[in-house]
Amino acid sequence: MRILRVVVIIGVVLGALFVGADRWAVGYAENQLADRIQARQGLAGSTEVEIHGFPFLTQALSHDLDRVDLRLKGVEVAAEGRKTRLSELDASFRGVRLNGDYSGGTAERAEGSALITYADLTAASQTGATLSYGGAPGKVKVTASVDIAGRKLSRSVISTITLVDAPDARGGKIVRVHAEEVPGEGIPGLERLVRRQTDFDRNLEGGLPAGLQLSALTSDEAGVHLTLGGSNVAMAGS
Repeated sequence: MRILRVVVIIGVVLGALFVGADRWAVGYAENQLADRIQARQGLAGSTEVEIHGFPFLTQALSHDLDRVDLRLKGVEVAAEGRKTRLSELDASFRGVRLNGDYSGGTAERAEGSALITYADLTAASQTGATLSYGGAPGKVKVTASVDIAGRKLSRSVISTITLVDAPDARGGKIVRVHAEEVPGEGIPGLERLVRRQTDFDRNLEGGLPAGLQLSALTSDEAGVHLTLGGSNVAMAGS
């Protein structure tokens, strides 16, 4: 019985050591992967990574991770030379195959969501227009100032914010803000001038992890919510 007790105690101790080593290893891997993702994407905000599954060490040895969750806060994505700030981006990567030196990997599939606040959408417009909630899903209110014969006129319009196909051969989706109606008020050229300030397109996919694409969007009081998805999505150094 004494021998059996010793064996049990040794087993418990070794098990605890293994669990402790496994948890230390997964924490280290999460921090390293977060740093690599942030460096690869050129992100200015914070990056958090959570690797799921136990034990982690056996997954790492096989170079296969079941699931990796990524959370980005206050980050800027750059596409076509223009930066757009995302208040937050959450993504879940499934079936991640790590590359040989563990510097990154590729996920079989990924899905997630992102939020752009109206303050950040206002900055993204780059026209001086101010954007706010339009009172219904998929609607935004755009207020702009135009110069007519030396007079400054302020106009507000309700615009639809949608995803449309990119107009070039690269494919993908772009975010489009388009005023539903601009009253001309009998002033020649007023609608054209207002639309110059209120209507715009933004390509965000160029700043997202390779393979992650926009699939849907809506708006509410908090801002514009984007739905993301994709297959063969690159992570970090891959």
